[in-house]
Amino acid sequence: MKKREMLRVDSNEMELVDFRIYKKTLDGKIYEGIYGINVAKVREIIKMPELTELPGGGEYVEGIFDLRGVVVPVINLAKWMNIELPPLSDMKIIPRVIITEFNNVLIGFIVHEAKRIRRISWKDIEPATFTASHGNIDKSKITGITRIEDNEILLILDLESIVQDLGLIQPPTEIDKLTDGNEFAGVALLVDDSSTARKAMKTALEHMGFDVVEAFDGEDAIEKIEQQYNSLGESRFQHEMRIIVSDIEMPRMDGFHFASKIKNDTRFKHIPILFNSSISGEFSQEKGREVGGDGYLIKFQPKKFYEEVKRVLTRDD
Repeated sequence: MKKREMLRVDSNEMELVDFRIYKKTLDGKIYEGIYGINVAKVREIIKMPELTELPGGGEYVEGIFDLRGVVVPVINLAKWMNIELPPLSDMKIIPRVIITEFNNVLIGFIVHEAKRIRRISWKDIEPATFTASHGNIDKSKITGITRIEDNEILLILDLESIVQDLGLIQPPTEIDKLTDGNEFAGVALLVDDSSTARKAMKTALEHMGFDVVEAFDGEDAIEKIEQQYNSLGESRFQHEMRIIVSDIEMPRMDGFHFASKIKNDTRFKHIPILFNSSISGEFSQEKGREVGGDGYLIKFQPKKFYEEVKRVLTRDD
């Protein structure tokens, strides 16, 4: 997919592919669900390919197909979200498959329509705090919401949850085999809007010996680090605040914008920042370096994560 004008590193903006999934409501009407996925994760959008059944793949895995020599699993997003579908043939809808790459894995997602690309500021994206009344979608499957024209709501899905459901995220307890839990000490600030990813990362960091402070986006992280600075005092803070592990895609303030603020604050710029994102690709890694990141990891590979934390914390010893 060809991108338009390149986003600035410090813009705190993202580009979304706006796609739709339709559902049948209890009164028989058709509800149009509006969803988005980060363009940085999208390889291409194709017509529905011929699929091969994948035994034991789960009820929402429609099958697999060969994409230029790579076997790609295809997920039915409507099934994953427990949506009762209307008869699409009656609506003359031909589903499409969005081919994504994240966590270094290609995955296809079946959608009913792919509409357009939207450029949206992260500050206009709010955490998902709605109830099941919003289309009967489990809010644990949503990481953020934003309003578009006609006051419609666009939902951003928590794709990390799908990756975990597929068993593609390695368990954080693997770090037990690499460290005895006493190798590191001090405070680690963990910044991630996905409760699924945050839980796994917190477990991993605690296994490594850190006390973990959690934040759900960049704005919350700035508040948390200010609190640590004020409560510990400058001297203790310099000694005890050891590392920041931050996601990139987050409501209100993304990881790049958050990192640029930290690195431009004399109180905090000494703290190493590791980006831990499902977005793979050299472009995002280069953006991470531009804002002062000390490392860039793809979720979630325990051995590489441990090695990178050790590299960052011992490089000046």
